Amino acid sequence: MELNNLSLKNRSIWEENGFELPMYDRSEVRRNTLEEPTWIHFGAGNIFRGFLGAVQEQLLNEEKSDKGIIVCEGFDTEIITKAYKPYDDLSLLVVLKPDGKVEKKIIGSIVHSLIVDTDNTNDWHELNEIFKKPSLQMVSFTITEKGYSLVNAKSEYLKDVEEDFERGVKSPKSYIGKLTALCYARYMNGKLPIALVSMDNCSHNGTRLYEAVSTFAKMWVKNGIVEDAFIDYINNPAQVSFPWSMIDKITPRPDVNIKRQLEKEGFKSTEIICTSKNTYTAPFINAEEPQYLVIEDLFPNGRPPLDQAGVIFTDRKTVDQVEKMKVCTCLNPLHTALAIYGCLLSYTAIYEEMRDDLLKTFVEKLAYKEGLPVVVDPGIIDPAAFVKEVLEVRLPNPFVPDTPQRIATDTSQKLAIRFGETIKAYQKREELNASDLEYIPLVLAGWCRYLLGIDDQGQAFDISPDPMLDTVTKHLQDIRVGDSGSFSDNLKPILSDEQIFGVNLYEVGLGEKVEAYFAELISSTGAVRKTLEKYVYGKINR
Repeated sequence: MELNNLSLKNRSIWEENGFELPMYDRSEVRRNTLEEPTWIHFGAGNIFRGFLGAVQEQLLNEEKSDKGIIVCEGFDTEIITKAYKPYDDLSLLVVLKPDGKVEKKIIGSIVHSLIVDTDNTNDWHELNEIFKKPSLQMVSFTITEKGYSLVNAKSEYLKDVEEDFERGVKSPKSYIGKLTALCYARYMNGKLPIALVSMDNCSHNGTRLYEAVSTFAKMWVKNGIVEDAFIDYINNPAQVSFPWSMIDKITPRPDVNIKRQLEKEGFKSTEIICTSKNTYTAPFINAEEPQYLVIEDLFPNGRPPLDQAGVIFTDRKTVDQVEKMKVCTCLNPLHTALAIYGCLLSYTAIYEEMRDDLLKTFVEKLAYKEGLPVVVDPGIIDPAAFVKEVLEVRLPNPFVPDTPQRIATDTSQKLAIRFGETIKAYQKREELNASDLEYIPLVLAGWCRYLLGIDDQGQAFDISPDPMLDTVTKHLQDIRVGDSGSFSDNLKPILSDEQIFGVNLYEVGLGEKVEAYFAELISSTGAVRKTLEKYVYGKINR
């Protein structure tokens, strides 16, 4: 069994081995899609294939749609050349259930893949033609939070961005520059309406996308590259909308144990690929079963019937409440806490951390004691039930091989959302005080300790990639495990940085507390676990 169109024609052997196959004529769907595309997606990673592709697969199998998805990739193009094209754009979704059962689904809904690169003239021309199509309803994105940033850590425009402001619509090099150029092609073809839907895990993601695109539009108008009316087009939600959304599904990097299991069952397309940009991908995706996608219902050209496959459409206020519930309280902060302390305590799997009573209790207290008190119930998803599923079903699932090292990537870009928003919520409540928080500052102190790259046993480990590493680690470079005294001079430039935490931690009464926790965490070999025990178990025993 190989993952390609020809092999799937022998349905019996696949079905005998427990694989679910597409129930539709894929060649017809592809033809329909290319003639009148409705949905194109930027970002060809695992969550796209394992969630969005599977949602559209359900609609196709149930005859609720006759169109597939076109995917394009502009950051790591090897994903397209190595994980899509050789397999006829097919994927295998392996759903890992907590009881050990596995579902294997061939995803055929992704019918065409392209590279977002103006130097790739064929693909760039085809992308322009797709954006000119009146049928196109939605352009969605999973390009990670940093994909929307036009500036570096010093708030200076990135080189490609600055050059694109002058270069214009013909051959932009930056991600958002290329997207804006495609939007301009749609504008020039009759000011056609479109929804640009960010599905990345960042607060108010639609606004982040709007700000990036509109900045390009304004700069191009300023530089005389496009006419003033293009800004009006981008700013008019009846023509171009930027809905907010919240997406949630754990799709770790491909796991070698899943690879071996599939090979035993006769599935041959199991190569785990590491691209030159250090992206791990494969023809298969291993993912958990729970999934949530909530989108603001703001689609000026109509939308695919995703609501018939479990996607929730609602108003902006409700999306904001759901997003804050998940990103700021009920999942992402717990993930970050486990990532930081998992690396410090030499864990390599999240589910293994959840078997450590100390870490399990820590994230429970983080969620129930400090997070839930400021969560606003969005009405469509119950926060208490959601966090219970996270703590009791999702994080402990041994069949979801996620790692603290993966989750620790780009932590500096996540702290403001995952913890800063909760701190702000405490500041706004008269009956609560941010300075009383204990577990959130313990996470933040743990991150500072993590930045030393030395685990609790004194062994060096690789710090996960992060765009601000050089900026923050320079303040800590002279600190060693076993040092004592005040570290205020080292930590103050970090802890006062609102870009990192969303607040100045000293101004909300937490800076000194984080300093004190850090001093305990650094005091000796083994101090990380001892400090956690002191505050996590000590809190319980009072």
